[in-house]
Amino acid sequence: MNFYGPRQLIDGMRTVRRNTIRIAEDIPESEYGYRPAPDSRSVAETLVHIAMLAPADRFLHEEDRRPSLEGFDFGELIKRSQLEEKRPRSKSEIIELLRAEGEHSAQWVEELPETLLSEQVRQRGGASKSRFEMLLGSKEHEMHHRGQLMLMERLLGIVPHLTRNRQTVRTSGLPVGAT
Repeated sequence: MNFYGPRQLIDGMRTVRRNTIRIAEDIPESEYGYRPAPDSRSVAETLVHIAMLAPADRFLHEEDRRPSLEGFDFGELIKRSQLEEKRPRSKSEIIELLRAEGEHSAQWVEELPETLLSEQVRQRGGASKSRFEMLLGSKEHEMHHRGQLMLMERLLGIVPHLTRNRQTVRTSGLPVGAT
C-alpha cells in the first residue's frame, strides 16, 4: 500500500510554497533586510534561497541526472544560489520569483515519469536515495527555512499567519479547518 506518492508530493509542494508566499507577503518590505544574527541570511536572502531550490532540483534530476553524488561539486550550486540571494530585488519581485519557481517546479514534477522518480542515486558516504526521496527532501528544506522565517516574523513583532489562523478558530468556536 502506498500512502504518499507523486500526487501527494506535488500537492504538498504547492501547499508549502503557498505558506512561504504568505509569510513573504506578511513581512513588510522595509524588513526584508532584517537578519537575526550577523552571519545569517536576511529575510530577502532566505526567500530567494528557497526559490533557488527548484532550479537546483531540475539541474540534479534532469540536466545533470547523475547516478551518484559522490564527487559532485555542491559548491557550484551553492555559489549560484548565493549570487541570486545577494542580487537586489523588491518584495514584489521576490514574491513573483517564489510563485513562478514554485509552480514551475510543481508542474515539472507532475511530468516526471515514475521510473525517474524511483531511480536510486548514490549519496556521499555510500547510502542511496530515490530521486523521489531527494525531491521530498527539497520540500522539507523549504519547510526548515520557512520555520526560520516564522521566527524572524516573531522577532519583528509579527504573528505568523498559521498562528493567527489557529487563534481565529479558537476564539470563533468554529471547527478546525472551517476558516
